[in-house]
Amino acid sequence: MNFFLEKLNLKSFDRSYSSDVFFKRPEKYKEIEKFSAESQNLITMGSNYSYVPLSFHKESIVLDLKKFNRILNFDKQKKEITVEAGIKIFEFLNFILDYNLWIPQLPGYPYISLGGAVATNAHGKSCGTHGTIRNSVKKILLYHKVHGWLNLSNDENKEIFDLTIGGLGLTGTIVSITFSLEEFNFTSFTTVKKKVFLIQDVIKNFTNETTDKNIFIYSWNAMDDLKNFGKGYIFKNIPINNLKKISKIKSLKKNDYRFPICFWNKFTIKIFNKIYLKFLDVEKKEKNDSFVDAIFPFIGKENYFKLFGSKGFIESQLLVPNNIVESFLEEVKNLCKIHEPLITLFSLKKLSGEQKLLRFEGNGICVTFDFVNNKKNHLFLVKIDELCVKYNVLPSIIKDSRLGQSIFEKCYSEVEIFRKKLISFDKKRIYQSELSKRLKI
Repeated sequence: MNFFLEKLNLKSFDRSYSSDVFFKRPEKYKEIEKFSAESQNLITMGSNYSYVPLSFHKESIVLDLKKFNRILNFDKQKKEITVEAGIKIFEFLNFILDYNLWIPQLPGYPYISLGGAVATNAHGKSCGTHGTIRNSVKKILLYHKVHGWLNLSNDENKEIFDLTIGGLGLTGTIVSITFSLEEFNFTSFTTVKKKVFLIQDVIKNFTNETTDKNIFIYSWNAMDDLKNFGKGYIFKNIPINNLKKISKIKSLKKNDYRFPICFWNKFTIKIFNKIYLKFLDVEKKEKNDSFVDAIFPFIGKENYFKLFGSKGFIESQLLVPNNIVESFLEEVKNLCKIHEPLITLFSLKKLSGEQKLLRFEGNGICVTFDFVNNKKNHLFLVKIDELCVKYNVLPSIIKDSRLGQSIFEKCYSEVEIFRKKLISFDKKRIYQSELSKRLKI
């Protein structure tokens, strides 16, 4: 092992996996070449905020692109920008929002790197109309240990371009990205909420809702009252321009502290849901939210994750086809009656797009559950896996760290196509993470 390598213990955001890894932090393009040449197996890391361990593995040298956070080119007239892959979403927005431009496919936390967002084909609140981030990606500069520097786009190296967006970093190191930008002339949002009493109410509202592309619709639903399964609220963020400038998003010092034990149990979840529902009941039906509060709902709420304790949590994000979402969730409810899982979050939003390769994308309802990480919930999730196969539901591989190869292959119809194309491009399979090892991709 090269003694110049630094050693660090890394954990996935959900706390499911940790490992001591060796890493390098290049500052120049030549150093990417040099460090890659010195290593047999590699993987690239942005901010390491991924729920699952997709940017590190004990047998791979990690290339940390933290220093690659520069804006390389900006063309306001063409509405295009080229940035290095290590730039964080908040740094990107702090620049382009001054020109009333943005990309709408923003995941709910601004400290994620854009390279990571592209590698996971991330989506945001507006995914029902804007789809995933691939819709905003025009070009990628990729470095591969064997193939060297590659320009990727729909016009150049298109097959590798398609493999790279949502390719989990397995095609090489994404070094820079060119985005097509959209106009965004708003500075805040009006949030309108509507109470729902059953999950059918949520589905009906989602189905009937026709909105402007910049309006974001999602739900929060309680899971502790199965007689009123789906009881909660639907939220609609409507953009407004109040002539105020959007405040700069501040950097955040990462804090890995976790409570020693899990706060969430049957009683605390029930109490929290009761208090939160009461708060929503008495709160005004409409309120003004800042840009940051509307787009990044988890800023300032990081303690929610810390309350899961040192064992962390499990997130299951499922893309359910529109025509079977009611039947699927009815079966979920029946399983809940039998297994009584500890679920702290239940939320729905619409998603649009075309499912290909490894991408969590398609037309349907995106259903998200957060679970306490315990044996009982693992057994429950095995039953959810079986429902996914039965109903042709797509589980997100970048959210659920306990998802196994068998269910993954049954749910993703183009797994073998991805494998064959990747091995054709990279016969030695140089770029590997814990996720790729677990799912054998």
